[in-house]
Amino acid sequence: MSARNECKELLARYATARIPFIALHTVERARALHLLKETAEEIAQPFYIHTLSKGVYDLTTEKVLCDDKSVYGAIDFMGEQMKHRANLTLVLTEIPDLSSDTSDARQLLDLVTLANETGGQIIVLTASAVWNRLQRLGLALCLPLPDEEEMEQIVRGYIDDYRREIAVEWDAADIREAASILSGVTAIEAENVMAALVAKRSIRKEDMDEVRTAKDRLFSDISGLEKITVDAGACDVGGLAGLTEWLGEKRLLFTAEKRSILREKGLKSPRGILLVGVPGCGKSLSAKAISANWKLPLYRLDFATVQGSYVGQTEQQLRDALMTAENVAPCILWIDEIEKGLSGAGSSNDGGVSTRMVGQFLFWLQECRKQVFVVATANDVSMLPSELLRRGRFDELFFVDLPTADERYDILRLYMRKYLELDFAGAFADTLVAMTDGFTGADLESTVRDLAYRVIANPDFTLHEENLRTAFGNVVPLSETAPEKIAAIRDWGRERAVPASGRPIGSETALRKSTETRTRKVLV
Repeated sequence: MSARNECKELLARYATARIPFIALHTVERARALHLLKETAEEIAQPFYIHTLSKGVYDLTTEKVLCDDKSVYGAIDFMGEQMKHRANLTLVLTEIPDLSSDTSDARQLLDLVTLANETGGQIIVLTASAVWNRLQRLGLALCLPLPDEEEMEQIVRGYIDDYRREIAVEWDAADIREAASILSGVTAIEAENVMAALVAKRSIRKEDMDEVRTAKDRLFSDISGLEKITVDAGACDVGGLAGLTEWLGEKRLLFTAEKRSILREKGLKSPRGILLVGVPGCGKSLSAKAISANWKLPLYRLDFATVQGSYVGQTEQQLRDALMTAENVAPCILWIDEIEKGLSGAGSSNDGGVSTRMVGQFLFWLQECRKQVFVVATANDVSMLPSELLRRGRFDELFFVDLPTADERYDILRLYMRKYLELDFAGAFADTLVAMTDGFTGADLESTVRDLAYRVIANPDFTLHEENLRTAFGNVVPLSETAPEKIAAIRDWGRERAVPASGRPIGSETALRKSTETRTRKVLV
């Protein structure tokens, strides 16, 4: 049963039981009114609706009963009616703030009290909390945003209406995919997206990218989440064969067919991965690569932006950001350097805020049912809370080590082609690979990028083997400046993580402390 039908069933029961006050929490008035109309017809009871445009009217017959369009006029009208008639139901669609003890809330409280005496009923559509004293006179309902099942009906219904008029290439699988993408938006927003496609007079397979883009625009300004633009070139990541193979398998679970099987078996979609290891070796780049390969939007959660000044504000802002991530699902949620946001757990220095954030995040990670794939990265593993590392939090914990010879070859070939338009092969390529033992991926990219800057800025500059050798010889890698730090990280990773390269951690790249005096050379 869809979430909408569950809400409808409860509403029918509450209406039949004559609960004097029902708070229907929703942000979709039109969808809520349609639900109310179905309920009224099903239980054969009239529902009187008040809107600012029409006043009070019968929801089924649309006959206007009171042309006073103000909320207070509707309350006064129904108050007089309830004094002489029993079992009346009034639905208020535009009610002032009811979250606290105000004159508006007290006026409505008086009407609800009268309804309770006469078998009447007041239903309020609201998107905010309700004053406790008022809420205790009734029950609350929530009409959630359309789930994937309901969204599929919306998309299919819209397309079927135009199949005879325009060219439609989408089949059942495409409709399910579009429904999955649009889950988390309102019914009207989904219909607007589909209307924009129909206006092109055709719906093609490639229009699925437009559906993704349209949803991104709807959530372009999100507090706590930053939308990251990922270009097609981000698909290519040198090395990390073990991680790439694992992700390739998990990617299949995000298809519409596999999602249906997961639901049937009561399984959730993959939660995500935690990437730890040596700084500059591709952890952050991997998040962008996953987004590009899976064709899912990438959102970055920055714990610093959810920090608040008041008690409970930080936790609330984190809750809002995570809820928004569910609304934009399916998506990739990237948490860069997660240890910096959660490192204070267990300490009293921040009043327990970090501890509560860890608990809140882990609870969400455990209970989230939406297709939000988390990619968390960490450099300083010593700062990670132990609760985060327990088996079952993430699907897998990967260790990203210094690139092996094969990985360095792949990385150099990638950036040589991208920045310098050079074919990286032959004996000299092998020489550079050997020279760069102990380099991070960032070291390799920045060196090639600096060469590209030089070529673009100076037309007289000649790129030859000696200059390439000099450019890489000028680099002092992290493996030489901080070998003890990398050794400690590796020791930790061997016991707790899976190597992202697919090879044993530290098996091919030795650490050595720099003892020679280096003199940087100028490229000529």
